[in-house]
Amino acid sequence: MNVNAFKGIFVPILMPVENERDGAIDIPRLREQVSHVIEHGVDGILAFGSNSEFYMFSDDEMLEATQAIIDEAAGRVPVMFGVGHIRTSQCVELARRAAELDIDAISVLQPMFITPTQPALYNHFSAIAEAVPDTAVLIYNNPGLAGYPISLDVIVRLAHDVENIVGIKDSSGNITNLQELVRRTADIDFQVFAGKDTIVYAGFCCGADGAVCSTANIYPELVCGIYDKFVAGDLEGSRKDQFVLNPIRLSQDAASFPAATKDMANLLGMDVGPSVLPTEATTGAALDGMKQAMREAGYLD
Repeated sequence: MNVNAFKGIFVPILMPVENERDGAIDIPRLREQVSHVIEHGVDGILAFGSNSEFYMFSDDEMLEATQAIIDEAAGRVPVMFGVGHIRTSQCVELARRAAELDIDAISVLQPMFITPTQPALYNHFSAIAEAVPDTAVLIYNNPGLAGYPISLDVIVRLAHDVENIVGIKDSSGNITNLQELVRRTADIDFQVFAGKDTIVYAGFCCGADGAVCSTANIYPELVCGIYDKFVAGDLEGSRKDQFVLNPIRLSQDAASFPAATKDMANLLGMDVGPSVLPTEATTGAALDGMKQAMREAGYLD
């Protein structure tokens, strides 16, 4: 279990679909997207993170697509698999099936819609990790979409108590939270990833090991530049790339999640297909705002 491979820029890979009605994953175009991001510098791939629209697909669809991602990646970068069911037993079953593939780690989101107690969350994550003892597991804290946070105390306990829980993607956007995760797990091998594209540079300054960035689907060289320049000691260049990225990413906030990422990719001719219904493509002022941000950054004529 080489946790040192979990660093740098990971991308929650977009899932191209044949059409928005049936939402069937377009495997050939998915393979193209995998090679595109790898060839342009990403350090890892997250299959079925939030921007991969995991909530739209069946377990069988996700596992089939993940196998295609693994095949196309061909060992060039680590591949993680996202688990986001609400029911613990369903998460356990999906994690076990995913662990049969040649994946490098499993990322587990806190249950959506319901609000478990913090002790219940500890039991939920530990049960999933203990079901796949030979597979690395990362916690995925996304309070904005799940509706509540995983407490720092629970995350730190899991990191210390469960051997194969080896990291976290923290999408709280809270720099203090990220910094405390780094500080309170400094005594163990625990990889901390920033989960907000706008705080990648700040996360590295706090000691984060990496970041999971949806915009790396579209602007991989720019996003990876934040990390590559930082580790090379070019802090000014790293910060400059972050500041180029931020207005682009912030322009997406006016659009419906997760349509904006696919919309931007399609504007650049990447042909990743539509979002799966009921999510619809961005229109009107929100689309105009994204186009303007892309133009100002030099990505759109």
